[in-house]
Amino acid sequence: MTRAAVAFVLHAHLPDLRDATAEGSLEERWLFEALTDTYVPLADLLGDLARDAVPAAFALSLSPTLLAMLEDPSLRERYRRHLGALVQVADREVARRRHDPALGPLAARHRARFARTADRYFDAYGADLAAVFRAHAAAGRLELLTTSATHAILPLLQASPVWLRAQIAIAIAEHRRRFGEPPAGFWLPECAWDPALDGELRRAGIRWVVLDTHGIALATPAPVFGPWAPIASPDGVIAFGRDPETARQVWSREGFPGDPWYREYHRDLGYDEPATLEPFLSLPPGGGPSGIKYFRVTGGTGAKAIYDPDRAAARVAVHARQFVDGVAERAGVLQATMGRPPVFVCPYDAELFGHWWHEGIDWLGAVLRRLAEHRALEARTPSRELATNPTLQRAQPAASTWGEAGHQAVWMAAETSWIHLQLSELGERVAKLCRGAAPASDGARSAAEHLLLAQSSDWPFMVSRNTAAAYGRHRLAVHLGACRRLCDALERSLAPDPADLRPAPLFATLDLPRLGDGAPLSQRRADGYNP
Repeated sequence: MTRAAVAFVLHAHLPDLRDATAEGSLEERWLFEALTDTYVPLADLLGDLARDAVPAAFALSLSPTLLAMLEDPSLRERYRRHLGALVQVADREVARRRHDPALGPLAARHRARFARTADRYFDAYGADLAAVFRAHAAAGRLELLTTSATHAILPLLQASPVWLRAQIAIAIAEHRRRFGEPPAGFWLPECAWDPALDGELRRAGIRWVVLDTHGIALATPAPVFGPWAPIASPDGVIAFGRDPETARQVWSREGFPGDPWYREYHRDLGYDEPATLEPFLSLPPGGGPSGIKYFRVTGGTGAKAIYDPDRAAARVAVHARQFVDGVAERAGVLQATMGRPPVFVCPYDAELFGHWWHEGIDWLGAVLRRLAEHRALEARTPSRELATNPTLQRAQPAASTWGEAGHQAVWMAAETSWIHLQLSELGERVAKLCRGAAPASDGARSAAEHLLLAQSSDWPFMVSRNTAAAYGRHRLAVHLGACRRLCDALERSLAPDPADLRPAPLFATLDLPRLGDGAPLSQRRADGYNP
């Protein structure tokens, strides 16, 4: 029989951080940390697999806002300066720790990593990661997919179908513009699904999505094979379910990333000794992350032991073997009862690998190499899985998210309900303005983009979870305020305040008149896909 599949689906996303962001700000550094720790290493991993002819593939979702920042020339130049500053800090650390047998080699490793990142990103990749990922996708090592335009929670836009469709259509159009073809898969932000999305996604040409486990387990009728086989919704959108055991192993605090030999994320030189980073890196009061980390997880909240890269590498090999062996054992049991090979869908935020879990990229590479040599398992993208096992059960997935408690309470909490009321009111006003606007209307375009940015899931998440809550409230105030003032001016045929106009379009494919019509904005897939 066909080998069982392990389908890694990584989701790379950051909100657009360019509005009112000063060079060197903490928010800008979120992007630079993700580039250094995750996105460049992912490109390196793909290159290493290609060099060694490893026949393993995975899927990668790249959000439109992240792609817009990756192609921004000013951010590229600021990232160059940021890496240069890190190299200077690391040079000073190397000198300061030269007589320390434990910290000296770690300082040198940091210095080498920062310099190598600069070489890879600017020289090997030409500061264009989208082009790198596109090349790997063309070679069959990667399946690229998209997510909603500004990472809006789509079920929360059901009362505003114009903007629900716009979030989907703009994302698909931006993906097509950058990668030459529409995506087959669509990453639902926070895996948030509602049956009302079914027809909208199908009309947009989307073939498959990933849901949390209970979205499949509670489907109607009950799926015969549980989350280990995809199901086709009534309108034909295919839903894969997250495998719960691999989620626990990799995503939970009790999983692999919590091993005491791995590097501790929260202990950083920028917090421990912020003065040592001056004058190269300016930090906010109380310090901030630098990427220079000398300690390992160890355990608990007490003192941390010094990081040992060799012991960490040994644990990576152990955990990769445990992961593959565990999946293989479960695959044998499931295949005997299912009568068909199961698929283990492993969706994760891409930033878990390398950024939050320093050794995560190495672990992923080790797993993919093991899978390439395995007799019973194969690393397979969702689209490849559908081509290999095309027979599906028809069922309606249940409303669900992978958020806390499995529903939308994180984004629809008491402290964030006001956001959705304003989004609904402004959505009707902006749609009406777009309906009668000229395609080149700066005021209507800016109002639409401010509204789209205010719909991002990131801001209510920050507010409700009290994680950078002040920044989330600030960004909501910026976008909602500008959108409201632009509506007021345009409805009265007044000139908009230049301060509210966005200096450059976020989305090149935003079509104002079609958006205002409220009709589906996407074309059907050209390949005639019919589930």
